[in-house]
Amino acid sequence: MKVTRFDHVHQLTFFAPILPINVQLIERELGLVLIDTGLAQNAESILAYIETFERPLLAILLTHAHGDHVGGVDTILKAHPHAELYVSRRDARLLEGDRTTDLDERALKLKGSLPKIHSLPDKLLDPGERLFGLRVYPAAGHTPGSIAFFDEKERILFAGDAFQTRGGVAVAGDVRPLFPLPGISTWDKRAALEHAEKLLDLAPQRTFVGHGQPVAGTHRLYLALKRAKRKQARLFLR
Repeated sequence: MKVTRFDHVHQLTFFAPILPINVQLIERELGLVLIDTGLAQNAESILAYIETFERPLLAILLTHAHGDHVGGVDTILKAHPHAELYVSRRDARLLEGDRTTDLDERALKLKGSLPKIHSLPDKLLDPGERLFGLRVYPAAGHTPGSIAFFDEKERILFAGDAFQTRGGVAVAGDVRPLFPLPGISTWDKRAALEHAEKLLDLAPQRTFVGHGQPVAGTHRLYLALKRAKRKQARLFLR
């Protein structure tokens, strides 16, 4: 595990056989907030790092339901039973094994690992809600209920897999040859592109992602957005 600290945000990076995975631990006045939990085998390392703080774990916030983001939930909550679990209302269904699509969604096959977890969410999140100093924004595309969290005061975006920086900065669904897995496991590339553009309208000063290093500013993210738009336009012209 590699730890990279950015003021009150600690990024923990795990190097699985085929992909690096990030989770972010945020220091708040009353305790700690964990964004995503990595794979099941990452949970013990996350718990050990949490123990280095003299603060309780207040909550786990999930950006989406893929296994490399929810795998450690049950183990971490067993060790911290008073911590609360938050997930989007839409992706909570995926955690229960429901893979059906809604009438207002494109009827595309869901991709990626979607394991069930035993822990029940304490609250189902909708876009616009605010918790722990973070605003919830929709980021559907990688999964139907992907969400991002934005610290409006510090202008920090926790984007989950709405973007990647490993293998090149990219929007979800834009497959990068050096690190193709996030792109391959994206459910709806068109929705991912639309929501990525809206997230960039927030003008974050720093963006944390599920795979790769954080990005300062928006220039590289905008270039990735332009590339994804060109690719999508070519597909529509065929």
